[in-house]
Amino acid sequence: MITVLMLVCSNVFMTFAWYGHLKYGHDWPLWKAILVSWGITLFEYCLAVPANRLGYGHFSGFQLKIIQEVVTLTVFIVFAVMFLKEKLAWNYLVAFAFLGVAAFFAFAFKASASPT
Repeated sequence: MITVLMLVCSNVFMTFAWYGHLKYGHDWPLWKAILVSWGITLFEYCLAVPANRLGYGHFSGFQLKIIQEVVTLTVFIVFAVMFLKEKLAWNYLVAFAFLGVAAFFAFAFKASASPT
């Protein structure tokens, strides 16, 4: 559970780093948006790297990546609706549901052991 919580927190930082300037940074020169984003992503990396290290073993690498993508989309949906004030359309919900089905398949069935 700590892995997922750390990934959620890291994604909040990453979402603001990648998309936060879209709302308030229109007047910024591109170099400033890049530098501010890099500064924010330092905190993202300080959470994401340990989250993946802690989670690896309990989860496979594939599962960690799928968790990361589901968390990323969940955080982004909240960000887009609450911060960017964008409308959540039905087609986005359907696309997210399909990704949820993909996550189900990644976790619901035991993968065959890979040869070493």
